[in-house]
Amino acid sequence: MRAIVTVIGKDKSGIIAKVSGMLAENDVNIEDISQTIVQGNFTMIMLCDLTESKLALKDLAALLKAAGEEIGVSIHVQHEDIFSAMHKI
Repeated sequence: MRAIVTVIGKDKSGIIAKVSGMLAENDVNIEDISQTIVQGNFTMIMLCDLTESKLALKDLAALLKAAGEEIGVSIHVQHEDIFSAMHKI
């Protein structure tokens, strides 16, 4: 299964390290990543493969949401199919 992870918040050092580290610790592979900073605001979107992870999608989402609150960013996780359906024109 693949999921989309989005991270949004004020830019600060360590955001990518925290999120990617948590994903690696839970056997989640980052297949594609894009990040940018616009006027001090950090945005990142990742396509992740959860095939090897022992965590359910909802558990990963809760874990990342809590981590985001610790570092002051908003982190959302969605199944790839839901994300794609929501963003189709």
